[in-house]
Amino acid sequence: MVSSMVHKPVLLQEIVRGLDPKVGEVYLDGTINRGGHAKEIGKLLGKDGLVIGIDADEEALAEAKDNLSELDCQVVLLQGNFRSMAEKIREAGVEQVDMILLDLGLSSDQLQDSGRGFTFQKDEPLLMTMSTKLENYPFVARDIVNIWTKEHIIDILQAYGEEQFAEEIAAAIIKARDEIEINKTGDLVKVIEEAVPSWYRHRKIHAATKTFQALRMAVNDELGALKDGMAGAWEILKPGGRLAIISFHSLEARMVKIQFQAWAKGGEGTLITKHALKAKWEETKGNARARSAQVRIISKN
Repeated sequence: MVSSMVHKPVLLQEIVRGLDPKVGEVYLDGTINRGGHAKEIGKLLGKDGLVIGIDADEEALAEAKDNLSELDCQVVLLQGNFRSMAEKIREAGVEQVDMILLDLGLSSDQLQDSGRGFTFQKDEPLLMTMSTKLENYPFVARDIVNIWTKEHIIDILQAYGEEQFAEEIAAAIIKARDEIEINKTGDLVKVIEEAVPSWYRHRKIHAATKTFQALRMAVNDELGALKDGMAGAWEILKPGGRLAIISFHSLEARMVKIQFQAWAKGGEGTLITKHALKAKWEETKGNARARSAQVRIISKN
């Protein structure tokens, strides 16, 4: 699938300055997506440098291959989850790297063009898998809403979505599925909108936003992947190397902050950013994704 949208990498200048790439270094992008950050960093690595890109989304990797084709440095793209980056980079014949970036957000392309139900603005199959290989997932979003108990659905919505109307939405899902399976995003949006108060439906943030976030995070075990990914990144990062993580909501941001502070207090790392960096107004006015983005950067001692 060729995307009809132009993906804008968030906090690009902050990432390039913070990672401070040098000629001949090895850069690992654990969530390379379409390659926006990797392209700018790759330009600074020279012909002896190496860009390694990992992504669970096969379609994103195909576009990244095209977008990075003119770089002078070597580019190796690997399909998989960044939680296994320590194992994946060995496929490229590499044991350690100089820089790592994890961009934890979905791109506009994935939201709008995946066909797997990430967006509530289209009527799509309720899957929410990062990869098209459904056999790699123990469950998809439609399984949660059609099979899981009310209590488990409430837990998901509260833990991953911080949804204040989790109980009402879960109750409405249980009632609706007794009549017909909830297999499309449109079906779920209708259930959510009927379950929440009128004022909640008329805010700037869509009433289904937190529910969709929660289901996506559960399907892809995003917090578990982040925990494993940070551990793996620290393992393969060279002394003096730098790790940058872009997060988009409070659950991920909190995990990153706590882990970075733990490394710093333990003498294992030095904080490059004392506080999370956020996008400037000039960037947010042209890229809505940037409004909730923040990045933290740390170097390994």
